[in-house]
This record gives sequence, structure tokens and C-alpha cells, in this order.
Amino acid sequence: MADERARARAQIRGVKQAAEADLLARKNVIGVDIADKETDGRTTGRLAIVVFVEEKQPRSKLAAADRVPEEIDGIPTDVQQMTVELQGPSRELVDQLTPQVDTTMYTTLHGGISMGPLRSVYLTPPDVTSAGYYIFAGTLGAMVRDRGNGATMALTNFHVACVNNTWSVGDRMVQPSLLDGGSSGNQFGSLTRATLSDDVDGAVVTVDTGKSTSATVQDIGDVAGHTAATVGAAVRKRGRTTELTYGTVVSTDFTVSINYGSDVGSRTLHHQIRVQTDTSRSSRFSDHGDSGSVVMDDNRMVVGLLFAGSSDGQWTFANPIQSVLDELNVDLLVAPVVTRPIVTCLNTRLAICTITRPAACVLTRTVSCNVTRTPSCLVTRAVACNITRASWCPVVTRVPATCNVLTRAGCEVPVPGPGPVEGGPVDDGHGYGYGATADVPEEYWAGYLAALEEIDQLDEPDRSDRG
Repeated sequence: MADERARARAQIRGVKQAAEADLLARKNVIGVDIADKETDGRTTGRLAIVVFVEEKQPRSKLAAADRVPEEIDGIPTDVQQMTVELQGPSRELVDQLTPQVDTTMYTTLHGGISMGPLRSVYLTPPDVTSAGYYIFAGTLGAMVRDRGNGATMALTNFHVACVNNTWSVGDRMVQPSLLDGGSSGNQFGSLTRATLSDDVDGAVVTVDTGKSTSATVQDIGDVAGHTAATVGAAVRKRGRTTELTYGTVVSTDFTVSINYGSDVGSRTLHHQIRVQTDTSRSSRFSDHGDSGSVVMDDNRMVVGLLFAGSSDGQWTFANPIQSVLDELNVDLLVAPVVTRPIVTCLNTRLAICTITRPAACVLTRTVSCNVTRTPSCLVTRAVACNITRASWCPVVTRVPATCNVLTRAGCEVPVPGPGPVEGGPVDDGHGYGYGATADVPEEYWAGYLAALEEIDQLDEPDRSDRG
């Protein structure tokens, strides 16, 4: 079913992209996407070209040129209502400052925390209710690195760091934002690049020398990398206003026109990610002040940069992260992977690893045998003894009689295993083992000693056969 829907979506995509400019030119239309057609408020399960309008009106009240056709090139259409708004930055008049949600000043810069410009911006109606100087708050999404000079930078939105077209390279940023109690003493970097294109609403801030940074996102953890968003994927974000929230990717084909106000005007962004709020875990996925947050999947891979949403909190929109990184010429900072030796516990066998022994298999062990494997540690086997192992069972090479497992002396024989294990030891020419004792971690010797003991026990007859 998922494959069928993916194929249907791919077939619709070309038709939708060819028609969306014409659809967006119609009165009241603010977005176009691929989604399930709805009838009487219920989804039909049939994919369609969905046209989002600010207010649904009867067809009879619309001019013919503004009516959405019932189908386009054989693809059904649907008209749904939505009010779209930028998810930040939160703003207040300078003389009406009231700290908001996350007012913490973090010693180490990382994703998911409050930030904003040090400067105030003069705005007039209709952008605001009353003219005056305003301060702003948004979210620092993640730490990135400049592909050109290697500088560490903070990633956020154009409309968070720049606000409008009055910005300049070098504008200073603070954490937390002025709106959240920050001040000139909380400066952390300078605005370096920004873009507001057909795909991306982004900006990067070069972090001051000596400022500590971390490739993590507050309340989520280490950034593992980035990947393309996929329909149906569970995602989360941590933003300055609604903090940690959860949702599901419902589309990667969303096109939306948004009024950025001031001197920027209306902009249309294509190929955007649309996220539906997981209402079982969050009341809404984002709100004003969350702009700039990174959207991450359950593997802590970044898929998008949050910039807008619907006024009712049902939907949130994000730029695809690869487009963001490429347009801003940066790479995500990824937390280092700590590699640890994989200790294969040889005395643990899967059910498919079976060891069988004929009834005539009688073995005796020298009483003086001890764990140091002295020369007196001998096991003799009756001629009729034929022990068979499943092909999967690991073969353990016994150490020489001179090997003292406790002191490592004389133990130069590698320990072959069943074959290569991803992330495990490599073939050193003697089989897949660790090699000389100097290369073997302490944990391995404990497991190996236990394995030798178990194998000897498996090679012994049952207690009832001991006489």
C-alpha cells in the first residue's frame, strides 16, 4: 500500500508542479500540495491536488477565473481552508518587554534555544498595531560549519536573524533573545549570510572565538546527521516557545505563499515539508518564536528547518535541510561517534547453534586442570566420541598449554570467530580475532575465559555418565 501511494504521489507531482503557478494566482489561494481528498471533513484515502485557501467560499460566489477546476489532467482536486503564518519571531515593543518561555542563558551554544538580534527594528502598521521599535525572539536551530573557512556558525531563519531587508552583515546576535531577558552582555556572534529564496528561509551567524558550542539539540540529544524527509516519518523539534513537540511528515511537496510583511512582501516557497501535529503528545507542533528550529526524525537526523505553520496549530512547515545547507554553504556539525569494541560473548549461542553428542561419547578430565591452562589441563576423548556442531557455531582456537589466561603470558594465538561482524574485530590473517594479547580489551578476556569453561563443560558427559 505504501509503495502504491508513493507511485501515485510521483505521478501526481508533475501535474501539480505544472499547475501550481496558475492555481496560486487565483483569489484566496495560499498553497498547493498533494494529499488525500476530503469529503464532508473526512479523508477519502484518494490522493489529489489539494488547493489551500484562506477562506472557503461557494463556487457560485467566485469569478470563473478564481474557481479551482474539479480535476487537472485527470487528477482530482480538493479545496481546503488554512491560515498560514510565520512561526516567529515573537516580537514586542521595546518599552513593553516581558520575558517569555525559555529565558535560560546557556553556557554552551546548541540547538533548540532562544536567540535574536541585538538591534531593534522600527515597524509601522499594518505589520504591527502601533508604530515603534520592536525586539524579536526566535530559535537557534543547530550548529553548522562554514564550507569555505571552517568557522563554527549558528543556523536559524532569515526572518529571525534579519527580520526584514534592513539587516546588514555583522549584525550582532544574543542568546537568550532580548525578548527573553538577554542583553548586550549575551552577544554570541555576527550575522554572516542569509537567504530568502524559492526553497529556503535561512541565515547563519558566525560564533565568536572562544564561545563553547555543541552538536546537540536541547531535550533531543546529539545531532546524528541529516537526511531527506519521508512521508509518514515521525519527527520532533525543540523550539524556544513550545519546546519539545512531536509530529508526522505528511508531505514533501507543499508550496506556500506567505506575507513576510514590512519591506519584504509576499514570497512563495516550493518543495516544502508539511508536518502534522501528533496531538496525542503535543497540543501543537510549533508557534511564534519557534522559527529557526530544526526538525529531526527518531534517529536524530535533521530533515528540515522550521519557518512557518497554520494558525490553528495543525500544520507546521519546514525547508528541506539539504537545500538549506547548500544555499547557505554550510554543513551540519555532527556529534562525534564514540566507538567501543564489540565484545562477543562466546558462551552465548543462538537457538540455531546446536551441539550434539552421541551416547557413546565419554570424556574424562584431569583432576588437576585449572583456569590457567597448565600442561596438566588435559581432556581425553573416547574414540567413539563424535561431537557435531551446526555450521553457524563459532570455532574457538584453544590457547597453547603455556598460556596463562590470568597473566596473559604465552597467549599469542588469536581467537577466530564465525566471520566478520560489523563494527567488530577485523581479519588479522589468522581469522576474525583481536590478534596478539596486547590488542585484546579486558572485557574480551572475561568473555573468552567463560567461553572456554563452557565449551569444556559442553564437551563433558552429563553428570549421570560420570559414574
